[in-house]
Amino acid sequence: MLDITEVVRRSGVPASTLRYYEEKGLILSTGRRGLKRIFAPRVLDQLALIALGRAAGFTLDEIGEMFDAGGEPSIDRHALSAKADALDDTIRKLSAMRDGLRHAAKCPAPSHLECVQFRRLMNIASARMKVEKQRGSQDI
Repeated sequence: MLDITEVVRRSGVPASTLRYYEEKGLILSTGRRGLKRIFAPRVLDQLALIALGRAAGFTLDEIGEMFDAGGEPSIDRHALSAKADALDDTIRKLSAMRDGLRHAAKCPAPSHLECVQFRRLMNIASARMKVEKQRGSQDI
């Protein structure tokens, strides 16, 4: 068994985050030693899975669904594929934006507004803002 201090030391996750994860039902303490929470050693694997999920862009609620009632991993492979597809889409968009910005930085046009590539970037950004604004008003 590991007390909260040992879990913090071994995982790098602050105690306040551990308490929050416990409150959210992502991890469970097995009891207390004095005032310190005690965790089973498997909490380190659970924390690593939570870190991986966060790095991949999953919400804490989505990560919570990756554990069964006993705290064992129960990962929906379809959810992983869907997140990978979303990351591919984000990578494509960011790569296009990066390439456009690099072009605009080197563009020989006297003004960025005279650069066809830069104007294309401005139009894409403007269109995205309109779509996001519409989505936001639909959520109300």
